[in-house]
Amino acid sequence: MTDRPTPDTTYKRVMLKISGEALMGDQGYGLHPPTVERIAREVKAVHDLGVEVCMVIGGGNVFRGLQGSAQGMERTTADYMGMMATVMNALAMQSALETQGVFTRVISAIRMDEVAEPYIRRRAVRHLEKKRVCVFAGGTGNPYFTTDTAAALRANEMNCEAIFMGKNGVDGIYDKDPRAHDDARRYDLVSYDEVLQKNLKVMDASAIALARDNNMPIIVFPLDEHGSFEGILAGKGTYTKVHGGSTTMGAGAAV
Repeated sequence: MTDRPTPDTTYKRVMLKISGEALMGDQGYGLHPPTVERIAREVKAVHDLGVEVCMVIGGGNVFRGLQGSAQGMERTTADYMGMMATVMNALAMQSALETQGVFTRVISAIRMDEVAEPYIRRRAVRHLEKKRVCVFAGGTGNPYFTTDTAAALRANEMNCEAIFMGKNGVDGIYDKDPRAHDDARRYDLVSYDEVLQKNLKVMDASAIALARDNNMPIIVFPLDEHGSFEGILAGKGTYTKVHGGSTTMGAGAAV
């Protein structure tokens, strides 16, 4: 057994970052409404604890800018198309959350006043203080930046206390892909620098550097495990914490 971090019940405002692919369910494309509703229930459970929740959702289930660029599309245009996809996902999550009685605001870095609020930091902070979930869409509003970077940026602007990275199929960060290597070992704690040096595929390098420079912890946990988001905030469950301290390895069981 390795020492675990202090139970995270002290986190009162958090950022949840999930990929667009997390909303697909077993489909190969688009939105799977039952999956969106399941994730919304996980968010509601944390919200009901009194935790203020921000969200950033990727757009890869609809369109990924890098893929479009790789196929010959002009990169800036492709990235803007990816930003539009994140707005679609944010609206779907807003609908699922409000169906469950959670007041939610979609806040876009690209103005589209008919469907989302424009990003104004002080207004967004006020929404959180009023216990509304804020779903930040449109990335940073700029091409060449991923939604990972948008999550790190908004988490710092909102004075969040941690970024929660929800992953499908893995319960933390491993030294190698546990789905391909039986001897993969999971980290309990890992430093920002080691994530960058070993290219551990947590978030992109810009996002990790932004989190490191502002001492923002990153919690990597299994999004597809029922109750995991709420459990971690109660000091339970399996996860990896990225922070500025030393690195420790877990028992190493593969997923």
